[in-house]
Amino acid sequence: MPVSDAKRAFKDFTNRLKLLIQKRPDLITITLSNIFTMRLIGNKTHGDLAEIGIMEFVNQYMYDFNSVHVGKELYRAKTQEEDITITNDLTKETFPVSLKAYGIGFLQLSTDKEFKMFERLEEEKKKRIEGQAARDIIMSPEFRPLHQTNVLSLIYNEKNMKCNAMIFSNCRAVKEISSIMRESKMGKRIYPVFRFYDKDNRYICEVRYGGKDANALQRGLWTHTKNGEYYFDSISGWVDYVHNKELITLLSYALVSEPTAHTQALSVLKENINTLHRNKKQ
Repeated sequence: MPVSDAKRAFKDFTNRLKLLIQKRPDLITITLSNIFTMRLIGNKTHGDLAEIGIMEFVNQYMYDFNSVHVGKELYRAKTQEEDITITNDLTKETFPVSLKAYGIGFLQLSTDKEFKMFERLEEEKKKRIEGQAARDIIMSPEFRPLHQTNVLSLIYNEKNMKCNAMIFSNCRAVKEISSIMRESKMGKRIYPVFRFYDKDNRYICEVRYGGKDANALQRGLWTHTKNGEYYFDSISGWVDYVHNKELITLLSYALVSEPTAHTQALSVLKENINTLHRNKKQ
């Protein structure tokens, strides 16, 4: 599917998701509460479970859409960054979605596994890039992830127990990037970063070093959910979430019980989902 068609299909999906959340905020609150409860198990556990949680949310509650989890075993075969694929059953359009579950602040949009974006920026050998030179960089093949990646970010504020489902508007970002600044290493940061700004000097995003000795926090395309707030669209608003400790207990029991017990528990869970569906129709 051409990039423009995929972006339009993703936009149609997020509009429908926003409408569903407005009508039934309880559904997203339940789902996000369960996802962020996983942080009680481990700081990164919630990220992987968010992928299958949102996939199932789409399948259970979003009529005319179905979703499939790409899975880690397919990672090497991916043509672009994606965690789930979503199909619009009416139009038959299928598009990839990258799920991010991060604390409020810096958010990684793309890992830039091939180290292309940073190298392209370094070629300019300038501290400030602007005008046509900046446009040429943004429209270059190396910056395809900035154009193509559909990022659905689940942002949490653990101190205040609030979360927000947000979309980074990369189409608006691409149109409004006006200048690129090379900022030297500072503090604990080993390598410089290239930060992108609009004509009003608003922060949009940044590219970090991605060489062989870079870790995940030094690599790829990043933004900031507060500093770059202008370039995000919220589809849920800030939602109060709660920890579901019963879910932790359920998982611990499930790990030491037989599949027959899982089948019985699954039957109860399906009936609860059916009840939520019936409530939705009222």
